[in-house]
Amino acid sequence: MSLSLPAFRRKWSCRGYMSLGAAMVTVVLGLADRAEARKYGSPLDIFGIAAPRPRATVHSANVSGKIPLPRPRPEEAPKASETDDKPSADKPGAPKPAEAAPPPEKQASACRLALTEEIAIAPSIPDIRGPGACGGEDLVRLEAIVLPDKRKVAVKPAAILRCTMASAIADWVRKDVVPLAASLGSTISDLDNFDSFECRGRNRVVGAMLSEHGKANAIDVRAIKLANGQSIGLTDRTMPREVRERVLHSVCSRFSTVLGPGSDWYHEDHIHLDLAQRRNDYRICQWNVWDPLPQVAPLLPAERPEEAPPREVAAKPEAKQGVDDEAAEKSPAPGDKPAADGNKTQPHKPATKKRR
Repeated sequence: MSLSLPAFRRKWSCRGYMSLGAAMVTVVLGLADRAEARKYGSPLDIFGIAAPRPRATVHSANVSGKIPLPRPRPEEAPKASETDDKPSADKPGAPKPAEAAPPPEKQASACRLALTEEIAIAPSIPDIRGPGACGGEDLVRLEAIVLPDKRKVAVKPAAILRCTMASAIADWVRKDVVPLAASLGSTISDLDNFDSFECRGRNRVVGAMLSEHGKANAIDVRAIKLANGQSIGLTDRTMPREVRERVLHSVCSRFSTVLGPGSDWYHEDHIHLDLAQRRNDYRICQWNVWDPLPQVAPLLPAERPEEAPPREVAAKPEAKQGVDDEAAEKSPAPGDKPAADGNKTQPHKPATKKRR
């Protein structure tokens, strides 16, 4: 293949010379840099072509086995707080944070502070939040009443009441019932609790206004039992009227509502007591103390006295007597048989009404 100079120039222009020169310079510089680059490891040297990286010189202190210690803390530096020594919650060994503190205890009311164990055994119970307005606050369970001589009057069963109502019951028993029992020659031992707290309407009528029993502000008392075994039934007509009247006057002076026999037929066998608050301190005392029943009920009329004149018997009129004689003649004799079976006569029966 022959190539002339003009053709060579046309094929390899000056631009080609410059490209060739630049390539040669690049190769020379690359060889020089390669020798320098062998001193350091290349991150892309996956085949280990480059020269190994020289190890760092070991200090004489480490060779001798001595470990350098930190400098002492200067005196003017602030002291580390105590919280720095405690592990933080983020560290794995740190204890779990404490739970939220419980709410502070509710302060005792003045009634609760006054109703001590020297007056009544009445432990406090939690507040009751029932449906509607049922329940209340400052509640106690009245188990017994402590008399001035340290004897206890059991409340059977224990009554759940507001503290104010329990305190009123304790004062009534200590100041009024104890002298009453002493006048009967004995001491009080039990208080018959017929009903105390119960979430219901008045007289247990559905839809009625909430009873004071639903507010733990009422108690139903049926009887007072004495130590000698005697029971004073507050609605018992066999009890002396004077005893029941003394109880009536004592409760009506202490409680705002007293319902007993005569108020309605719901309170014929017990006495209802409560401390309902009304406008102008209005009070209700409805309890009729009935007279005792007679020992012998008048089932039959009294016998006619012997000195009474004899009863006169009215004579029959003559006309009526003649009619009666004719009717007696027409009536068949008792032994006669009827002429035919179809003419049997039935005895006359008085007409009576059917009961429903």
